[in-house]
Amino acid sequence: MPIIILFLLIFVHELGHFITAMIFQIEVDKIYIYPFGGISKFHLSLNESLRKEFIILIMGPLVQCVFSFFLLKFDFFNSYQKLIMVYNYTILTFNLLPIYPLDGGKLLNILLSFQVSFQKSLNVTFFISYLTIFFLAIYFLIHYFSINVVIMISFLWYKLKKEESNKNYLFDKFLLERYLNHYQFKKRKKVEDINDFMRGKNHLVKRGTRYYTEKEILYRKFHQKY
Repeated sequence: MPIIILFLLIFVHELGHFITAMIFQIEVDKIYIYPFGGISKFHLSLNESLRKEFIILIMGPLVQCVFSFFLLKFDFFNSYQKLIMVYNYTILTFNLLPIYPLDGGKLLNILLSFQVSFQKSLNVTFFISYLTIFFLAIYFLIHYFSINVVIMISFLWYKLKKEESNKNYLFDKFLLERYLNHYQFKKRKKVEDINDFMRGKNHLVKRGTRYYTEKEILYRKFHQKY
């Protein structure tokens, strides 16, 4: 029964992401279910609305919480009330850690993207993720050392390193999407360099005394020497 309850909570959490993504007509690539949580992969544009991505992200924890309280309404699960609550809060706490690609790491990246460039938001997210893993490892290895802790920390480190190795690819994809598609962003920002491009904004890039449109600068990058 503990395994069934744990699986149900993780499954429903990922189902919350899945259903919300389908409502927004965003295709779900894969859903990974692990003993301590899950990770959903979407065919999501890197220039997708930050608010839409935020809603998809937050619906996982919300649906999980609603489902956990829903379980407690059934007499059959009354004897497992404490177990359900412990698992529920444990999964929530784990998934909301500011470690990419957990929900908390993605949430951190979204919040940063409202204020700083795409590239800087990734760099700060990865830095905070490594810092969190480091302090998490120190805490658990001192107070709750076990083989499960070693496996969990190693897994988080591996996933983070794998995501970070795609950083340059993600930035090029972010720029290429903007070049190939006609996004209608309401806000415009003047920047000094292509590395300052932000999500949700059009840009004017300063070169000497003249400003160039985003399309002109991206044409140079992908067709000429930038």
